[in-house]
Amino acid sequence: MKLDLTGKRALITAGAGGIGRRTAELFSAAGAKVFICDIDQDQLEDARDKVPNLNGTLTDVSNKEALKKMFNAAIDDLGGLDILVNNAGTAGPTGPVEDVDFEDWESCIDINLTCTFLMTQMAIPYLRDAGGGSIVNLSSAAGKFGFPMRSPYSAAKWGIVGFTRTIAIELGTDQIRCNTVHPGAVEGARIDRVIKAKAAAKKVSENAMRDELASIASLKTFVTADDIASMILFLCSKAGAHITGQALSVDGGLEGLV
Repeated sequence: MKLDLTGKRALITAGAGGIGRRTAELFSAAGAKVFICDIDQDQLEDARDKVPNLNGTLTDVSNKEALKKMFNAAIDDLGGLDILVNNAGTAGPTGPVEDVDFEDWESCIDINLTCTFLMTQMAIPYLRDAGGGSIVNLSSAAGKFGFPMRSPYSAAKWGIVGFTRTIAIELGTDQIRCNTVHPGAVEGARIDRVIKAKAAAKKVSENAMRDELASIASLKTFVTADDIASMILFLCSKAGAHITGQALSVDGGLEGLV
């Protein structure tokens, strides 16, 4: 099946690396014009150099004024909007809930959940003007299971699910489809950092922590950025034209989190 986005205009937060970068690459290959933001200057420049039909800007999504400035730059560059992918996120602190500093809680909620809310608010008028479109919000397996020692992250990711299902109802008459993707443990630098922090908190080796995380998936493996990006592409294409309000897992069959 060829998934075509010819003529579509897409904005992807945190689009220079990992899931965001692979999504940008697949969107571009499918014919879309893509605008990304990221906090990593080197990765951003690499994406602009190597991905056709892509532009972007350095942005700290926790800064609300910077977020608005980036969004306006994206609209100027794209000439409108058909697709929004809210991919920006942070792992947040690792530790028992009673030890979590409020500032760390607030930062985690801001980047993972509040950014998604603000981006969606700004995007809606342009998606309406386009006659409809697609919003995909990145949650996590932590948005469907409890996640010990990661309470701020889990709270934010559960919040994304409720937010997405609600806006799908609100925006359905405008032909704006809204879905959530639940990635499992995704191979790459981010999960390596999570494993390191959880191993330290549980006082086990990083290899033991990695094996434990893989063991609770039915397929006994981690997923890849390509797995997640392919689902996002499907949802934003005509093949996903009647899918909305859904929380779709790409996680190898996770049975829980540790």
